[in-house]
Amino acid sequence: MASADFPTRWGQFRIYGFRGEFPSDGPTRMEEAVALVMGDVKSAPPLVRIHSQCLTGDVFHSLRCDCRQQLELSLTMIAAEGSGILIYEQQEGRGIGLMAKLQAYELQDSGLDTVEANERLGFKADHREFTLPAEILRALGVAAVRLLSNNPDKVEALERGGVRVVERVPCEVTPSPHAEDYLKTKKEKLGHLFRSR
Repeated sequence: MASADFPTRWGQFRIYGFRGEFPSDGPTRMEEAVALVMGDVKSAPPLVRIHSQCLTGDVFHSLRCDCRQQLELSLTMIAAEGSGILIYEQQEGRGIGLMAKLQAYELQDSGLDTVEANERLGFKADHREFTLPAEILRALGVAAVRLLSNNPDKVEALERGGVRVVERVPCEVTPSPHAEDYLKTKKEKLGHLFRSR
């Protein structure tokens, strides 16, 4: 949709805006995302992070999750290599949306974990789909990546979308004590891969 120079505290990126339309059970699902691209991403498989929007963590520095820490770690690692891509998807609350995410927080305060809260609200444990990131990478001319993620679903989605994942690079941060149960649920119920848990 658009692209522009994008200077950040991590260095110079180019920002690209993407919109995709995908079939779903109901009406066509519209998705938007941006890709921050630094350096040469075509001569070797670049470091890539697919990051789902988290207003509470990314903007307000919530300690209930590790989202902001993962975002900053990813940008730091890309900057250290001098090249890479960060795809930022608008999939708040594992795809359930901001208001439903806040309702899930309320349920978590009464003792449910993140998966149980989502399911109590009538959602899947993780409502996200990662079709658009594969399309974005192909549009950028990237056929193989080193994926910065703990989530095996992202690896599978990219592979299904025709992008080869040559390496899964762990994206582990030191969590706040408030996020311990959240991360335990990610590992035990969603299959996220952690070396240190």
